[in-house]
Amino acid sequence: MTKSLSYIHPNAQISDNVVVEPFSTIQEDVIIGEGTWIGPNVTIMNGARIGKNCKIYPGAVIAGEPQDLKFEGEHTTAEIGDNTTIRECVTVNRGTKDRHKTVIGKNCLIQAYSHIAHDCLVGDNCIFSNSSTLAGHITVGDYVVLAGMVAIHQFCEIGSHAFVTGGSLVRKDVPPYIKVAREPLSYAGINSVGLRRRGFSPDQIAEIQNIYRVLFVRHSNLAKALSLLEAEFKATEIRDEIIMFIRNSNRGVIKGFSQSKISG
Repeated sequence: MTKSLSYIHPNAQISDNVVVEPFSTIQEDVIIGEGTWIGPNVTIMNGARIGKNCKIYPGAVIAGEPQDLKFEGEHTTAEIGDNTTIRECVTVNRGTKDRHKTVIGKNCLIQAYSHIAHDCLVGDNCIFSNSSTLAGHITVGDYVVLAGMVAIHQFCEIGSHAFVTGGSLVRKDVPPYIKVAREPLSYAGINSVGLRRRGFSPDQIAEIQNIYRVLFVRHSNLAKALSLLEAEFKATEIRDEIIMFIRNSNRGVIKGFSQSKISG
């Protein structure tokens, strides 16, 4: 481990080849994996579990106490997966007794000034652009992209491969594979560019597009649209994932946009 002018508690579990730059603080109940770089002026607090080959930039605070009046000092964690980059002044709060942990997955990029609140569960390969803000108890799937200054209401869920445009206020759940935009937040087509980049076949992209045309373009009644999908569309992993996401939504999902023609 390389360190200089930093405070590192002697009981912190830090791999030998971790670099800790000057003026950073690492508290006692901390685990940091091999190859991780901790930049200057970073604060790693009790409960932090940081994976291998991560990069954490100046001003970040990892595993701060939850900003939740119900928090009673219970032992919880903030976990960051391998190969994840945390940019300047990001704050990641640890969990409460609800989920007992806050998690950011592997291969994520969390850009400057973003905030991940208590009990959020973020999947792998996500990109959160500058000043993205997640309130408590949010679940985010894999390969989700949030453009700058997105704000997500507590207890919302964002499906895998979704794209949320900059400045959006997310008050409802966002199903997988789609783009959302406008105010109030609405369906804006499928995330076809992202899906192609991730190796989805033309047939899979067409299937996703046809499913969401039924859900958000041709039908205003979501329950009828779901029944139609189950009755007339071939059962596939993609179809079933979308149906289950919508049926299991606690906050309700975003709406279709009826004032203009939507294309994927």
